[in-house]
Amino acid sequence: MDITNDIKYVGVNDREIDLFEGMYTVPNGMAYNSYVILDEKIAVMDTVDRRFGSRWLENLKSVLGDKQPDYLVVQHMEPDHSANIKTFTECYNSAKIVASAKAFVMMKQFFGDDFADRQVVVGEGDALSLGKHTLNFVTAPMVHWPEVIMTYDSAEKALFSADAFGKFGALDADEDWACEARRYYFGIVGKYGAQVQALLKKASALDIQKILPLHGPMLLENLGYYLNLYNTWSSYGVESEGVCIMYTSVYGHTKAAAEMLAEKLEKAGCPKVAITDLARDDMAEAVEDAFRYGKMVLATTTYNNDVFPFMRDFIERLLERNYQNRFIGIIENGSWAPNAAKVIKKLFENSKNITFANTVVTIKSALNAESEAQTDELLKELL
Repeated sequence: MDITNDIKYVGVNDREIDLFEGMYTVPNGMAYNSYVILDEKIAVMDTVDRRFGSRWLENLKSVLGDKQPDYLVVQHMEPDHSANIKTFTECYNSAKIVASAKAFVMMKQFFGDDFADRQVVVGEGDALSLGKHTLNFVTAPMVHWPEVIMTYDSAEKALFSADAFGKFGALDADEDWACEARRYYFGIVGKYGAQVQALLKKASALDIQKILPLHGPMLLENLGYYLNLYNTWSSYGVESEGVCIMYTSVYGHTKAAAEMLAEKLEKAGCPKVAITDLARDDMAEAVEDAFRYGKMVLATTTYNNDVFPFMRDFIERLLERNYQNRFIGIIENGSWAPNAAKVIKKLFENSKNITFANTVVTIKSALNAESEAQTDELLKELL
């Protein structure tokens, strides 16, 4: 694939994978992106997952022919991008490896070799000339590993963005970018909002006309859309007006309350109501919705004087991703000692800018006139 006259795509699509990072369902696969910059000197940008090493080398060969690359730029040491470094060095034994100091430490850990005789260590503000192309390096620690660098090609005004601006899904997947990019971002990068904000500040000083990530499609137009979404996500802002309702239910009574509230919200004209069964629906999508909307309702049973395990799992995923700046309503159920609201509020006590609804809907076994009236009061606070 030609991205420009000088930048070629040599990555691969993975349609075999079921769980990315052993956790995230990827029904439309994954893309492991790698690029070649052709100039007086030739730079290869990252490798791919180990299972696709042979295919990647074939792609390289189809672009390079008999030419020898001068550099392998390693932006990120996660194995889905770095696994073929050693193989590359064996195939192209004169090429230098360009990476951050921390990346070379990780190479030693992964491969037992830090390629000391081939190292080109780069950091913030360093540059590497290929001829008419100059690679300018931008450090991006904890976006989302500590060794990450990104590369700005001033000739093409292209930012090679490592895992930033990536998404789930193979390149041939016909799907909306934002949905799977959002799920990817909050699942994998979401904890590091402050670091992404720092990166966006650096990016604002560059004339970027192309973003070339390590996962997902190359972003070649309408870049303001993608940058604005990343700014919203990394600042923990509200992307969409609406309410997400997350519930767990044992015998169906808490589910009935959640569905009743959803119906009332829709009838009242709420812009969007997203309802999720945390025991059955995709947890990563639930996390995505919690960060997408400004208001959330947690509906759960009291279980072992705590909250139901799937609800606790969900809340802990939010907390480890610095969930903040949100309004939360609570529906609790308990046949003899409802305690879920107390537990939930305790779990969020160290979170920033969390506002709880004044009304807590308390169900004792099943909905009745009193708990339905409480639901109507909660409804008013959510609108």
